[in-house]
Amino acid sequence: MDIVNVILTQLRETSVIMGIIALVGLLLQRKSAVDVFSGTVKTIIGFMIFNIGSNAMSAQVTIFANMFSTAFNINGVVTQVEAATAMALNQYGLEVSLVFVLGFAMNLVFARFTPFKAVFLTGQHFLYFACVLALVFIALGAPTVITVVAGGIILGFCGAALPSFCQPFVEKLTGGANIAIGHFNCIGYAFSGYVGKLFTKSAEKAQSEEKELPEFFKLFRDFVFSVALFMVVLFYVVTIACYVTGNFTEEITANFGNNVWFIWPFMAGLQFAAGMSVLIYGVRQFIAEITAAFVGISEKLIPDARPAVDCPAIFPFAPNAVIIGFIGSFLGGLVAMAILIAMGSDTIFIPAAGICFFSGGTCGVCGYAYGGWKGALLGSFIVGIFLCAGCLFLYPAFAELGIADASFPNVDYNIVGSVIYGIGSIFA
Repeated sequence: MDIVNVILTQLRETSVIMGIIALVGLLLQRKSAVDVFSGTVKTIIGFMIFNIGSNAMSAQVTIFANMFSTAFNINGVVTQVEAATAMALNQYGLEVSLVFVLGFAMNLVFARFTPFKAVFLTGQHFLYFACVLALVFIALGAPTVITVVAGGIILGFCGAALPSFCQPFVEKLTGGANIAIGHFNCIGYAFSGYVGKLFTKSAEKAQSEEKELPEFFKLFRDFVFSVALFMVVLFYVVTIACYVTGNFTEEITANFGNNVWFIWPFMAGLQFAAGMSVLIYGVRQFIAEITAAFVGISEKLIPDARPAVDCPAIFPFAPNAVIIGFIGSFLGGLVAMAILIAMGSDTIFIPAAGICFFSGGTCGVCGYAYGGWKGALLGSFIVGIFLCAGCLFLYPAFAELGIADASFPNVDYNIVGSVIYGIGSIFA
C-alpha cells in the first residue's frame, strides 16, 4: 500500500504529467526507442529546472511579502492560493480530489469534441480551481454527487475554453499557436491584452522613433540585469522600512544569515534574478520538447490540440514587461487594500507578492503585446485591483466553511465561482 501511495503521489507531479504527455506523443509518432526515451527525459528535466527557478523566485517573494507586512504593520487576509488550497484539502479532500480527476478527464473530452482545443497541463492550478468549485457547491448545500459531477464538468470546460480568451495575445508574442496559457487567470490576461490595444498606435510610434540609448540604459535590454536591479531596490525599501520602524523580528533577521542587514537585500535581489534565469532555461527546454511531442497527440487523438502550460512560459518573449506587470499589479493591490480600509470592510485583503509577480507579470506581458509599456502597466494595474478586491465575492461563503485567513485571488476563480454561486443561490 505504501508503494501504491508513493506512485500515486509521483503521478500528481506536473513534471511527471509532462513526461507522460511527451511519451504518449512520441509513441504515437512511432519515434525510435532512443528518441522516445530522450524526449521524455528531457521534458521532465526541463520542467524540473523550471520548478527549481520558480521555487527560488517564490522563496524570495515570500520573504519580501512577510517583510512588507511587518514593516508597514499591515494585517489581514493574504491573497495566497496555496494556503487556501491546503485548508480546503484538509476539510474537503474527497470532494476536491474527485472534482479534480473528473475535471481532467472532461478537459480531454471537451478538447476532442468542441472548438476549444487547450489541454490544461498545469496540474497545481487545476487543483486550485477544483478547490474553488467544490467549495462553491458545498457552500450551496449541494449533495456530493452534484458537487463532483457539476464541478468536474465545469472544471473540464474551463480548462479547455478559458485559455482561448488570451490566445490572440500569446500568438502575437510567440509568433505561433504552439502553446496556450494554462493558468486560471485567463480572463484577466485577456482584459489586460485588450487594455493594451488602446495604446497600439503610441506603441508603434515609439518603436518607429526608437533612438540610440545612452550606454548605461543599454544595460536594461538585458532582462536579468533589469530584474536584479528592480528586486534589489524593492528589498532595500522593505529592509530599511523594517530597520527604521524597529520591526525587525527573529524571522526577518534569520533571512540575513551571516550577512549584515545592508548587504543582504543586494544578495536577495540577485538570488531572485538567478532564479528567473534558471526558470527561463527550463521553460525553453520543456516547451521545445513538449510541443514536438504534442504533434502526435494532435494528429492521432485530439486534432489541433494545444498544450496549455504555466504562465512563465511566455516570460522570455517580453521579460521587461514581466517586471512592469509586477509593479502595476502590486500597486493595484495596494489601491484595492486602501479602498477596502476606507470603506470600513470587515475583511482586508493583502496583495501577495507571488500572485502579483506571476499573474500580474503575465498581465504585463499580454498588455505589452500590442500596447507596449503603457498597456503592460495599465492592464496589470487594473487586474491587480481585482486580484485583491475580487476575493471579497466568495470569501464570506468560504469563511463559513472554515476556509479563512487565506483566499483564492485569480480572476477566473472569482468570476466563474461567483456566477455559479449567484445562480445556485436562486435555486438553493
